[in-house]
Amino acid sequence: MHLTPSRVRAEYEFVRDRPIASLITDVRDALGEQFETTVDPVSDEQYRKAVDVVFADGDRAVNVAALVAILRELDVEEDYPGFVVDELLGRELAATIAGGQPRSLLAEATFHYADIHHHSGETAGIDDLDAALAAGFQTRLPGWDWTEGKSPFAVDRKGQS
Repeated sequence: MHLTPSRVRAEYEFVRDRPIASLITDVRDALGEQFETTVDPVSDEQYRKAVDVVFADGDRAVNVAALVAILRELDVEEDYPGFVVDELLGRELAATIAGGQPRSLLAEATFHYADIHHHSGETAGIDDLDAALAAGFQTRLPGWDWTEGKSPFAVDRKGQS
């Protein structure tokens, strides 16, 4: 694989055009029910703006583009032998999209959930790609009550909570 700025742009266009917002909302609804909370749905516009932000960071964009390109091409005969590699790549893509800790870990966990509950009917790699995009962007986007406002664990400069 050869990554160039034009290849990153092509992967950006592919990701931006994927119909992922409804999958994000489905995952959020299921997780909200599981954790007895309401989570805001995600619109196509919110998803596309978040894709723009991720790909505007060149260092992140090249890594996201590489993982997307690999997953787009990945399919393993009989699927099971490829299960580990597509899971690994999907989790890493979700984490890279979400950003640093703790959100990257949450995105990885959400990837597993989304992957189990979503099947696109395409190749194994595309199936995991969609789950990774949903997990990474749903973690990155606002809509969870716990992400709104200041954390009760934040310490100010004076050492007070």
